[in-house]
Amino acid sequence: MLRSVILAASRSSQVERLVATAPLTRDVVRRFVAGTGTDDALRATRELVADGLTVTLDNLGEDTVTPGQATATRDEYLALLRGLAAAGLTPAAEVSVKLSALGQRFDAQLAYDNVRAICVAADQAGTTVTLDMEDHTTTDSTLDTLVKLRKDHPSTGAVLQAYLRRTESDCRELAGVGSRVRLCKGAYAEPESVAYQSAREVDKSYVRCLNVLMSGAGYPMLATHDPRLIAIGEDRARWFDRGPDEFEFQMLYGIRPEEQARLAGEGYTVRTYLPYGEDWYGYLMRRLAERPANLVFFGRALASKK
Repeated sequence: MLRSVILAASRSSQVERLVATAPLTRDVVRRFVAGTGTDDALRATRELVADGLTVTLDNLGEDTVTPGQATATRDEYLALLRGLAAAGLTPAAEVSVKLSALGQRFDAQLAYDNVRAICVAADQAGTTVTLDMEDHTTTDSTLDTLVKLRKDHPSTGAVLQAYLRRTESDCRELAGVGSRVRLCKGAYAEPESVAYQSAREVDKSYVRCLNVLMSGAGYPMLATHDPRLIAIGEDRARWFDRGPDEFEFQMLYGIRPEEQARLAGEGYTVRTYLPYGEDWYGYLMRRLAERPANLVFFGRALASKK
């Protein structure tokens, strides 16, 4: 119920205005979002890398409706990659890209051309690209694009969402040599026909998918903040004899930073998902929906008069 309410709020312009103008909102948002521009993203990346973490950067925005918007998103990623290379932050920092931000919903060829240009720039910068996954209606087209990109850019990463009923099968398809796969729970509201609805079912699916990826020949990227799933990931790594350089944990910027530091201190690769950009509101609401406990922190800041 709470998750549905938060997702509804993510579509409300009135709630967005409240969040944008409430006292201390800027500090609250900056806990979860690096800032609005490239310089903000580079600053936060430097800090994270200095702390022994790796990073994947997401320029926020999705569901663009014009070619101009899609091209602007592409150009921002190209500028970001140049900045990362110039600052010596690659290969510790890569980028995550939503195809809908590049025109996927209205021009598949444009989206492919845009993401291919980003992959070329990432190769030149000495880093990689991961294709973010969105709602289930885009899963097939995103995976089709992944196959095309990997012909020339084999390190392109994929994201699979454990709450979708199809994902265990997709994991088996993508668990091959050299395949980078981020496994997350999923943050979009999906119908029961395609997605598990209870937290228990999603967790069980996550573990099944984790086992498939860990037993395969690819490179699993375990995106979770759940202590129990992290412990299972550590156990499965030992069971399948995977070294610290043969998989990684991923967590969102601002969430469980002490756990990120702990895992990195124990020798694991830990990658922080670092979002930035003007379109921070929808992202923030989805993160709160994914982990409603974050509302406690967010609500206290919104209520503050200081």
